[in-house]
Amino acid sequence: MQHALQKDQPALLLAPMEGVTDSPMRALLSEMGGFSHMVTEFFRVNQLVPPAKILVRHMAELKTKSCTASGTPVFLQLLGGNPERLAETAALGAKLGAAGIDLNFGCPAPTVNRHDGGATLLLYPERILTIVKAVRAAVPSPIPVSVKMRLGFDDPTSIYKNADMALQGGASWITVHGRTKSQGYKPPAYWEAIGDLVKSFPIPIVANGEIWTIDDFRRCRDVTNAKHYMIGRGALANPLLVQQIAEELGLPHQPTEENWLGWMDRFAALALPLSTNPNYVVKRLKQWLRYADQRGNFQGFQELKRAENLDAFMHTLHGSGVVNLREV
Repeated sequence: MQHALQKDQPALLLAPMEGVTDSPMRALLSEMGGFSHMVTEFFRVNQLVPPAKILVRHMAELKTKSCTASGTPVFLQLLGGNPERLAETAALGAKLGAAGIDLNFGCPAPTVNRHDGGATLLLYPERILTIVKAVRAAVPSPIPVSVKMRLGFDDPTSIYKNADMALQGGASWITVHGRTKSQGYKPPAYWEAIGDLVKSFPIPIVANGEIWTIDDFRRCRDVTNAKHYMIGRGALANPLLVQQIAEELGLPHQPTEENWLGWMDRFAALALPLSTNPNYVVKRLKQWLRYADQRGNFQGFQELKRAENLDAFMHTLHGSGVVNLREV
């Protein structure tokens, strides 16, 4: 199976979102169709290279040839600042069957940045080159090594230097979130520089940031002329957006009707076997619905968020009785 992005072939990727786009969510969105690739939440590489079982626990798709049950390729994202340990962890991931390795130079979280990871590396272009080069050398050549970064730490013009370092290091493609670390997630996103890279770089450039609606996507496409896009929060706030973008890009998809009740049931059914704590599942459901509520795409969140456990959540969601989730 061809897992690498091709410069002239459109692709739609699911963004890595810590504690959000975990394996049950990836499985659900893959079943709904439209995504061509997905990226795991970041795996933080600290002082030691993790044992294999830890990577498999983080990325359940390593048990299924690095694809979801529905066949969508999933890449392992790594975060850290030490080239040697990142390279060793990437090599282990590849040995375990990861379809690709993605390097995180974009996370804006203060705790991550204080510990030499994520967007803080955008302040040191030469380190980006060293890290990408080390990981690329450690991973067999058929396996893509991609990079996700922001426009910069606080200077948006630094994207040109940082992206060039990733290119020189051997990156297969670069995903660019159209904001600096300092701008966080505050609207708007600034897509113009992404368009510059699309025009001038020989590898695929994936546009990311502030795509909540099909009109947002069209504006981003007009500005960037990109063929590759990554969405995260927008896909959670409105799962049908994935279908709409796939239609615009000419990607395979199965038209789906809005069905929040069915989506919630299915997510719970996928998540329950992976956790001994049902409160994890209700927490994740609330987190998901919060995105939809904030965008006005789901009614009833204010009542659901008061549910103290999964049974109470499902009782409220269905209006009466407790759903036997294991039979969904």
